[in-house]
Amino acid sequence: MAAPATAPPPPSNLRRIVAASLVGTTVEWYDFFLYGSAAALVFNKLFFPGSDPLVGTLLSFLTYAVGFAARPIGALVFGHYGDRLGRKKLLVLSLLMMGGATFAIGLLPTHATIGSAAPVLLTVLRLVQGFALGGEWGGAVLLVSEHGDAKRRGFWASWPQTGAPAGQLLATGVLSALTALMSDSAFESWGWRIPFLLSGVLVILGLWIRLSVDESPVFKAALVQAERRKAAAEPAEKMPLVAVLRHHWRDVIIAMGARMAENISYYVITAFILVYATTAVDLSKQTALNAVLVASAVHFAVIPLWGALSDRIGRRPVYLIGAIGVALWMFPFFALIDSRSFGSLLLAVTVGLIFHGAMYAPQAAFFAEMFATRMRYSGASIGAQFSSVAAGAPAPLIATALLADFGTSTPISLYVIAAALITVLAIVCAKETRSRDLADIEPGVGQQAAVAEDLPADARTV
Repeated sequence: MAAPATAPPPPSNLRRIVAASLVGTTVEWYDFFLYGSAAALVFNKLFFPGSDPLVGTLLSFLTYAVGFAARPIGALVFGHYGDRLGRKKLLVLSLLMMGGATFAIGLLPTHATIGSAAPVLLTVLRLVQGFALGGEWGGAVLLVSEHGDAKRRGFWASWPQTGAPAGQLLATGVLSALTALMSDSAFESWGWRIPFLLSGVLVILGLWIRLSVDESPVFKAALVQAERRKAAAEPAEKMPLVAVLRHHWRDVIIAMGARMAENISYYVITAFILVYATTAVDLSKQTALNAVLVASAVHFAVIPLWGALSDRIGRRPVYLIGAIGVALWMFPFFALIDSRSFGSLLLAVTVGLIFHGAMYAPQAAFFAEMFATRMRYSGASIGAQFSSVAAGAPAPLIATALLADFGTSTPISLYVIAAALITVLAIVCAKETRSRDLADIEPGVGQQAAVAEDLPADARTV
């Protein structure tokens, strides 16, 4: 269905919406990636002492993976209430939960102080982080998608996606600065706590901006329609989860498949690379962090460009460029790192993240366009977060285990290539969504003109 010719929102309003989504996702991903970087660099020594260094890293990545296990639960809970109560309220809650858990990690006693209770508490806080992030992503991208100009939805919806590299940039930048300014002993003793405690400042900033925006106009229209159905004594709406599984099960499967290469490649390139570069290639932590830092800046810049391209040629072609590109790049990726040159390491990570951006940029609009309004938060979140359990969660763990067992990067490359093949298959089976109308409140229902006529002008934009 062609996108309706409704006027886009005023640029100032849309920029405020984008800023609210972006600052929130940046804080959320800063917190999440900070944990991943710390797991690769220091948590093996602080919370799992006495183990072989690689085994300690495996154990710390195991707590890292636990956060992913909580993400589907967060997707279900936040998706359900986000489809019933609205996007904005749930986004505020997710930000508070994530920021609070991260700040608490910065205060957590280590194994040397409280023994085995330390990794247990670390795991609990990691679960809270994962639960919050499971609900954050869907709400953030929908807030922009449902406010934005339909003709440039791919571009505007890609901006919350830049929160991932922005968060990675902040997390890696803070860690890189600390490791450069501090001795290893000082960093491992207390310096690692600083970036976790800084998240408190970022949360305050995120809340200030996020509380200033209005609810999605498309969701407002859906609420009006729901009230009309209730007044007319029509059958009650099914729970969003039930409705998604009934009307959109195929879209959920496609979204899960689409996430495989995107999720796995990202965590191999940004998290596992810190392990591989420092243990297998014997590069310094500073060198590896600097490479990820610079590459994340490039990643941030290219995501909106890929999003804009998806508005011109479609979501599927851009996504396929990324999936195929990642598959073809994996063997050169590790070969460049093995050369032990900073320039080669930087090239390897940068090109890898550019291809990742081709998948990640159109993903927000692509997934939003798959689902009807009153089940969109649930559908997009379930499709995105359930796949993360099989994709992103074990990726650093599997890559580290493969390195420990085989002592070579070849099986890791094959692992990423296999994920890329699954993603290519999913995208080939998907329908192009670029011209769909987000005002479709129920599957198969046309534009809700009658509903829109009862709404103020700023609530009729899709």
